[in-house]
Amino acid sequence: MNRRMLTKDDEATAGDEVEVRREDQDKINKFSRLHQRELNLQEELKSKNKEKEELDDVTLELELADEDEKVPYKIGDAFFHIPLSQAQDMLAESTSRIEEEVSELEDKIGTTKEEMQQLKVELYARFGRSINLET
Repeated sequence: MNRRMLTKDDEATAGDEVEVRREDQDKINKFSRLHQRELNLQEELKSKNKEKEELDDVTLELELADEDEKVPYKIGDAFFHIPLSQAQDMLAESTSRIEEEVSELEDKIGTTKEEMQQLKVELYARFGRSINLET
């Protein structure tokens, strides 16, 4: 356990505790919800980026395949043997869809961070060093 002595400034401000109003608590709760949402969006973004990377790898592998060859393509839980050109078209479509989803997630994360920053400014202005909102 790490214990430390309060400085003179800390001692002086320790007695000046600010009362937490209902609206302050609502802001703190909203910050917490936004933080959780950001963590979930970050996790989803990581998953989508991994999926996109895997699609890119498959696309590169298919470029080496023979044009007349039928390749297995997974749809749902089953694999279907389809012509190479059709598989490449379907991969390109899947890749563009993933890229759109990644872009949407990045926008949502940006919006969430902006809201959190605004709440940080308001709450730090009210409570100063007596509140910790670092994520």
